[in-house]
Amino acid sequence: MLDRIEKVLDEKVRPALKNHDGDIKVVRVEDGVLYFRMLGQCSNCPSAVVTAEELVAPPILEAIPEIRQVVLDTTVSDELWQDAMELLRRRHNGEA
Repeated sequence: MLDRIEKVLDEKVRPALKNHDGDIKVVRVEDGVLYFRMLGQCSNCPSAVVTAEELVAPPILEAIPEIRQVVLDTTVSDELWQDAMELLRRRHNGEA
């Protein structure tokens, strides 16, 4: 199913996001729900929720009947938390 999702994203979603220096990443598919993150300039866009509802969800829901919901994941990744903690640790220890 992930291959089918990526194909829809490549054909219908990513071209529009690339016009705004953005992209999309599938986080996981669980119980018929597709969770994704916006990347690049789209990750901090105030219109990300609207983009999710109007640009991302419709082609996915139409092309892949097993997906019943498409959800924008706005949580902070573990990798980003680790990077932030390392930066704070270095600052605290006087490292550059």
